[in-house]
Amino acid sequence: MTHRTTDPATDTDTDTTTATAVLEGLLTQEGSADPFPLFERARALGPVLPAGDGVLLVTGYEEAERLTRDRAFGIRRTEAGEATGPGGTEHLAQRIISASLLETDPPRHTRLRSLVSSFFAARRIPALEPLIAAAVDDLLDEMAGQAGHAGTPDSGTLGPGTPDSSVLGPGTLDFMEVFASRLPMSVICELMGVPKEDRHRFRALSSALTVTLEIAQPPEAVLAADAAAAELVDYFSDLTARRRADPQDDLVSALATAAEGTEGAEGTDARLSEDEMLSMFVLLLVSGFETTSSLLGNALALSFQHPLAAAGLRDGTTPLLGFLDEVLRLESPVQYAARVPLTEGLDVGGVPAPLGTVALVFLGAANRDPRQYDRPAEFDPLRTGPQPLAFGGGAHFCLGAPLARLEASIALPALLRRFPRLRPAGEPARRYGLMLRGYEKLPVALG
Repeated sequence: MTHRTTDPATDTDTDTTTATAVLEGLLTQEGSADPFPLFERARALGPVLPAGDGVLLVTGYEEAERLTRDRAFGIRRTEAGEATGPGGTEHLAQRIISASLLETDPPRHTRLRSLVSSFFAARRIPALEPLIAAAVDDLLDEMAGQAGHAGTPDSGTLGPGTPDSSVLGPGTLDFMEVFASRLPMSVICELMGVPKEDRHRFRALSSALTVTLEIAQPPEAVLAADAAAAELVDYFSDLTARRRADPQDDLVSALATAAEGTEGAEGTDARLSEDEMLSMFVLLLVSGFETTSSLLGNALALSFQHPLAAAGLRDGTTPLLGFLDEVLRLESPVQYAARVPLTEGLDVGGVPAPLGTVALVFLGAANRDPRQYDRPAEFDPLRTGPQPLAFGGGAHFCLGAPLARLEASIALPALLRRFPRLRPAGEPARRYGLMLRGYEKLPVALG
């Protein structure tokens, strides 16, 4: 129960002012680095809070879970079907995102998702375990080699005159660079059919493009996102042409065929426009990389903060799935989702949501709702309770969630067993942004 000293007649105005201040705080560097005190400030006034200008802040678990599943609400779009938000559709990066699964509603969303869902089906994902395990072993070998040679005259280069940014000093590596970014990129590229020699170029392009997902977008970052989108579109246009000429057993070949109008299984409509196909490729690459990379970095950082739980992962006494669920709950790689009402007369947790309302569903706040979790700020891999909302829900539940879980469940124990003295080695750097929560740099020493 929240106790207020304001006059009841002005409570609504007070709440709106507080919610607006919370939202403004979340958009700062400090707020994005540690949004949780701001989430609690909003939650103290209620699980759903008006923030002015038709915006609702949703911080309650029950309200967030219900909203992400409710088909009466959709993705942030105008009646004309054009993307909203800074930059509109005159920017290539925004157009790419707007044509993708992320910003479409059924029935178009259903059609697009059906074309790729078989590649991420729960029955298919376990077959990737040998591929992931082999990639993990290779990366751990490289980490050992790089750390062992760091500081020697010929170390720290990827080629003639090319500095290796992953080597930070003698025996010190950037975990995000040497492992957390490379594993998911390797896996998603393998699924898509991207040749190994091309994969090194995508991390920087992906990071530049993700600014399009943020509420606030600095002009220079929007231009960088457009440039990244153009390079990715050019790359996948060329790869599509190659796969059409010589199809392989990969996702690019499958979607390239669908774009040519081939009928889907059992008569389903498998038609895909060229723009939809290219948007799909860019989305799959970026989402398959970004969320898993952040999950791996967040998991390692939490293992440093909770060494007993990490030791339990090495010897099998800490439940792996419980550990990963706590990582996803406390440090969700995706922190919010936006929903809009599609009809009149709707509400969110009892708060009216007329047409034009935008509900910002803060998954990271919902995952710490004290109504659902005892001691919500504490890390407890033995915790019982509802599944964290890290992967969203309903029609937009993350397609790659099983794959992300499998990669983390293979990688984290292998990493901790291979390097039992692994430890932090310097100040980590959080990435800036409210949507995606992870690390830009995470310095480690192998010991």
